Order: sequence, then structure tokens, then C-alpha cells
Amino acid sequence: MSTAVRAERVVTSGTFSLDGETFDVDNNVWLIGDDDEVLVVDAAHDAAAITAAVAGRRVTAIVCTHGHDDHIGAAAELSEATGAPVLLHPAERDLWEAVHPDRKPDAELTDGMLLTVAGVDVQVLHTPGHSWGSCSLYVPSLGAVLTGDTLFHGGPGATGRSYSDAPTIAASIRARLLTLPGGTVVHTGHGQDTTIAAERANIPAA
Repeated sequence: MSTAVRAERVVTSGTFSLDGETFDVDNNVWLIGDDDEVLVVDAAHDAAAITAAVAGRRVTAIVCTHGHDDHIGAAAELSEATGAPVLLHPAERDLWEAVHPDRKPDAELTDGMLLTVAGVDVQVLHTPGHSWGSCSLYVPSLGAVLTGDTLFHGGPGATGRSYSDAPTIAASIRARLLTLPGGTVVHTGHGQDTTIAAERANIPAA
């Protein structure tokens, strides 16, 4: 019998490169689902490690919260291994093509789109600012939101590089994330979890 739907974290390690600089990073890869099927959020660095965590379950989709290379590096390989489609917001296409020039995403993420895995809804929230097509994924039944690099423990994601803007990310967080219930757990793209209530004081006012 299948157990309850849950969020599972897989930490993978590699590099992030943009604007001529490269950094070592650890990424959170999230599996949302049950014992039978999962949705993979951000296929970072290591397709083999993610496949091992999937452990034979059906992968319904590989969702990319944004197109930075540390979040999409293993997406094409994981898609080939599992047969799952890769979903990405169209505003991230330039970033995607810099990493995977010969392989396009299979479908576009759009604001308000509903994905389903293991019988639960996953709502796509377009939250630009860290990059123009950054998206968060709200799972009401889990009381959780997966924010990629838009919101972290301690505040907004970075905006000092190409395709990013600080006022835009703050506006996205205020309008799309801080409006969620305060107890909503924030599963981030790097580092530890937080909650919506805990981050309200860390977001610049309009």
C-alpha cells in the first residue's frame, strides 16, 4: 500500500557558473510524491544520485524552478533515464540553451498551472526576480512551497547577476509567497527550510 505524499530532499554537489564566474554549490533536489510516483524539482548536478533516490518510482515530470546551470545540469540526462518530460518557464530559454543547446524543454511552465502527482495538486507560481522565469511550486496538501532560489531562510535569493532584479524579486515574494499561510514550510533550492511567517520580516517593503 502506498504511503502518504511527502517531500524528499536529495542534496547534490557541483558548480554554478554565470557572468564569467564559477562557484562550488550544494543544491537541494526535491521529490514530491508517494511510493509509486514522484515529481522531481530541479535536477541538479548528478542524475545518478537523483535516479537512486527515485528508486524505481515513476517520474511524472522534471520541473525546473529556473534555468541556472546548477538547477538544470542533470535534467536532460534524468529525462532520458526516466522518460519524464522537462518543464521550464519560457523566459528561461536563454539560460537553458547555454547548458543544453541541442535539447529543448518538453513543455512550458505557466503561472497558475496545476500539475498533479500521486493525487495531489502542485500549483505553479511565477515569481520572477532571481531570474525572469523563476517559478515556485505550492503544494497545499503538504502545507509547503518549493521556492528554488527565490526565497531562502533569511530572505530573498540573489539578484546581483544577469537576468535578475532586486525590486522584482521582493515584489514577487510579497505578492505570491507572503500571501500563503504563515505556517507554510518553504523548501528552498539551497540550504535549510524555513516558513512563510519566519521570512515576512526579511522581505523589503514596497
